[in-house]
Amino acid sequence: MDEYIVSARKYRPMSFASVVGQQALTTTLMNAVKSKRLAHAYLFCGPRGVGKTTCARIFAKTINCEHPTDQGEACNECESCRAFNEGRSYNIFELDAASNNSVENIKTLMEQTRIPPQIGRYKVFIIDEVHMLSSSAFNAFLKTLEEPPAHVIFILATTEKHKILPTILSRCQIYDFERMSVPGIINHLKAVAEKEGIAYEEAALNVIAEKADGGMRDALSIFDQAASFSQGNITYRKVIEDLNVLDADNYFNIMDLAVENKVPEIMVLLNNVINKGFDGGNLINGLASHVRNVLMAKDPQTLPLLETSDEQRQRYRQQAAKCPTQFLYKALEIMNRCDVEYRQSSNKRLLVELTLIQVAQITQKDDDSPGSGRSPKQLKTLFRNLILKAQPQTASQVAGASRKHNAHENKHDRAATHVTVTTQTPPTGTPSAAPTMPKIRLGSLGMSFANLMNEGKKEEK
Repeated sequence: MDEYIVSARKYRPMSFASVVGQQALTTTLMNAVKSKRLAHAYLFCGPRGVGKTTCARIFAKTINCEHPTDQGEACNECESCRAFNEGRSYNIFELDAASNNSVENIKTLMEQTRIPPQIGRYKVFIIDEVHMLSSSAFNAFLKTLEEPPAHVIFILATTEKHKILPTILSRCQIYDFERMSVPGIINHLKAVAEKEGIAYEEAALNVIAEKADGGMRDALSIFDQAASFSQGNITYRKVIEDLNVLDADNYFNIMDLAVENKVPEIMVLLNNVINKGFDGGNLINGLASHVRNVLMAKDPQTLPLLETSDEQRQRYRQQAAKCPTQFLYKALEIMNRCDVEYRQSSNKRLLVELTLIQVAQITQKDDDSPGSGRSPKQLKTLFRNLILKAQPQTASQVAGASRKHNAHENKHDRAATHVTVTTQTPPTGTPSAAPTMPKIRLGSLGMSFANLMNEGKKEEK
């Protein structure tokens, strides 16, 4: 029985042409090999699993190749290439700085730089996770990095460029690796599945690519896991079950219900999701990403920003046609606020429920049925009219209105709207002063609360 090798190792690129998703960077390195313009130090930085160490190894093999091709690739036939492919090359040294980060480790490495290569032209030192070196180790490495021997090339790799000393950065050629795109990962997984004879659904590969979060190594590891779980037939349902991923249909259903203000149905759907073991915070985060994708699908200019399959992209476009833009903006704001408050909340489920209720009420129209109260817009108009009626009245006019109102109240026996009017009479013999503004209540307008409600209904008509 053949020994099993994981896909991330079995299908590791052996040439620049087979590297996925880093075309601009690999082209630059091949041109450097063709023109023989090689720097003494390189820094490869970027997210995990995007090919930093792989490209460093390919580059190290290529610059020691005795007969490189016209495209700048290694020939894989000379003694140096065969030694590298068989794992017996003495010109390439790798150091894991995560576990060898002391000054003694760096000094041992520096001693090896003094010895010229026996085969090939260069000794290449690959230092992985270089940001893990201690400050003392960085300082010990600094002088050699600045003026290395002519036969030495350093290739540093890191996922955290900001942790490296500026004095180190200034002595290196810096190459920034990009995250893998979802379509790029899907295409590579298709090729691996065909070579392995594994059946698949494209929707399942899309879930794997999104779960990998831009890392090809992670995608291949998840692919192996899904292949084992599904016994060689990778389907969408089996993948979401194996990876414990929330089905995207839940997000589409919640948004459809929210636009239609169907709060009870949303609460039932939320309860089903929580009963399956999913965290409410993860639901909100996933829903926020979903709303963002719907927003991107509303405009043809932003449609390419959707890193998903063509089938999913079409679903986003269909839902985007149903959702107003302002609804999506407000929903994102509400869910972002929930995400900030989620960790400190003592009742997390209630917070998630309130968030979904608020999203569902964004497009809710004002309810003017009896007992429902009035909307702020209606009340604002109503009280503006009341103020305009009250302002031009003098003390005598208010007193007349008060007498009329009292007669009206006595007739209908409504003492609840009694009016109190306070005026100031200037002393005898003094010049007549402008009347002061009286203190009035709603009753001073000559109407009861019932009349006030009738006035509002006329205003609405």
